[in-house]
Amino acid sequence: MDKHSILIGLHESPGLGWKRISDIVTNRTDWEHALQFSPGDWMECGLEAELALKMAGHFKASWIQERMELMERKGVVPVTVFDEAYPILMKETGRPPWVLYTVGNQRLLADLSIAMIGTRMPTAYGRKVGIILTEALCSRGVTIVSGLARGIDGVCHEAALQAGGATIAVLGTAVDEIYPREHASLYRRIVEQGLIVSEYPIGTKGHPGMFPQRNRIIAGMTRGTVVVEADMRSGSLITADQALEEGRDVFAVPGPVTSPKSRGTLGLLKQGAKIVTEPSDILEEYEHLLSVASPSVTQEPPRNELTIDERRIYHMLEQGNSTFEELMNESGWDFGLLHSVLLSLIMKKAVVQLPGSVYKII
Repeated sequence: MDKHSILIGLHESPGLGWKRISDIVTNRTDWEHALQFSPGDWMECGLEAELALKMAGHFKASWIQERMELMERKGVVPVTVFDEAYPILMKETGRPPWVLYTVGNQRLLADLSIAMIGTRMPTAYGRKVGIILTEALCSRGVTIVSGLARGIDGVCHEAALQAGGATIAVLGTAVDEIYPREHASLYRRIVEQGLIVSEYPIGTKGHPGMFPQRNRIIAGMTRGTVVVEADMRSGSLITADQALEEGRDVFAVPGPVTSPKSRGTLGLLKQGAKIVTEPSDILEEYEHLLSVASPSVTQEPPRNELTIDERRIYHMLEQGNSTFEELMNESGWDFGLLHSVLLSLIMKKAVVQLPGSVYKII
């Protein structure tokens, strides 16, 4: 089996959390041969004797294959941190999920996405603003990411679907468990038009602690997080904090100073979040990445409609100018593929080549 399947097997194994998998993958150069590990090998990975014995007994190719077949029957496609389809932005976070379980259009993981979050009990004002912002973002090709929760999450998912846009729902449960139940219809429509994502294996029993973990994925896989409406104890503020920790943009919508539902967003604005009074306050930050040109703006042939490969290289160059060799090492691509992608980016006037084979975004 390849490392994709082995990592899925580790992730599916009871008793192995994120830290233990990290220790195994980091400290054992032969972890890809874990199917042959003895109890002693598992103990050297840091497992207690009882768990090491269980792992040696159940960690077999046939068991991993059974799990893979179960996912296939349910329409679930797992994406590991080593797969090209894994979101590049998520890889850069401090604690990226080892596996993301997806149902729907997996290609959305590579698209420009913005998180739209807020209170579970929004006011009419919060609902209206959420819809307006979502529709405007979708019209420019932005994928809307939220958590399928009641309130602003559901409002923004619905608005994206109604606008014919794309949306990703990141669950705090496994993908085969819909929560809340009243969003079953919304869940099905997102599967058809967007993407469902979770880091929890099929059959995982839900508990409240899973939802804060979900928030780090919402923040980690998106360029920016927009808090539409939130009180001071809203879980949305946790997501905003995690976005800040990862160096992502945080936006907040101002609301009436007399409304408890605005206290969280007003607090974010005091802390330096960017104020959002109209869609352009968000869109102007990502003009170079937008896939649909604004009808009111005439542009050079640009960075609009970048392919998945082009976006990957473009994002690397956003971190700073790089030589061809540095890009080849970071991407893991061969000379021919990287050369063709860079040439395409240059022709689209998204990237320029400097002396010494150094590349820079325009």
